[in-house]
Amino acid sequence: MKLVNKITICERKISREYPQRPLIGVGAIIIKGLSVVLVRRSKDPSIGEWSIPGGLVQVGETLSEAVTREAWEETGLRVRQGPMVQLVERIISDSKDRVKYHYVIADYRCLLIDGELVAGSDACEARWAPLERLDDYGLPDMAMEIINKAFEIDLG
Repeated sequence: MKLVNKITICERKISREYPQRPLIGVGAIIIKGLSVVLVRRSKDPSIGEWSIPGGLVQVGETLSEAVTREAWEETGLRVRQGPMVQLVERIISDSKDRVKYHYVIADYRCLLIDGELVAGSDACEARWAPLERLDDYGLPDMAMEIINKAFEIDLG
């Protein structure tokens, strides 16, 4: 139990599996030259798959705070949030057609500030993936489209 503003709140972990409502997440599309940061997931869903770095928004955190935090935690890179590239719904069902995972993800083009790319948090690997080699990473079509859209955004 935690006392916040004289209101008692029971803290409990929100289940990612079979959630009662969609969970809100962010993705950080970090570009340098003609390469984009990809991370290999170390946890479900999508364990072992390459993806855009990101994760869930924490209670009381803005989307901007979430995307910069997630970028730092998963890649070791400090970024500034730029424009939203796309809002994505990711719904994964189990073998009985029950919704096992349901995310609404705001993917942002981010400006690289500094840092050295390292895998951290929910990532077991991180790398700068050249745009012309993205097919090598088995990304879903939607991720490929989002990354390509992000390359068209000029952050000045």
